[in-house]
Amino acid sequence: MTLTGTTLDAPDARELAAFYVRLLGWKVEEDESDWVKLSAPDGGRGLAFQTETAYTRPTWPAVADAQQMMMHLEIKVDDLEAAVAYARAAGAVLADFQPQDDVRVCFDPAGHPFCLYL
Repeated sequence: MTLTGTTLDAPDARELAAFYVRLLGWKVEEDESDWVKLSAPDGGRGLAFQTETAYTRPTWPAVADAQQMMMHLEIKVDDLEAAVAYARAAGAVLADFQPQDDVRVCFDPAGHPFCLYL
């Protein structure tokens, strides 16, 4: 078995993929109306986005009886505050709750949490 990538569901695959192109600078490898795959510049595993019409934004931090986060991305950065500013300019939202001093939790436009860390 070979893991080839990770797919995030979203109400609009192309819209979410465009955010991650801005954030990560990755290139679009596949582009269909409901499926977009980005390729990592180093040849590593890709990141894909799939349109899901019944998509429900996750709640973070977790709350009972609400849609739970199923996974999140970890993105290593050199300068945490500059990375947060860059992510926000790309369309991310900084989470109100920040559990660690050396990590910043942000949300992408579909509400998936992702962590920027040193």
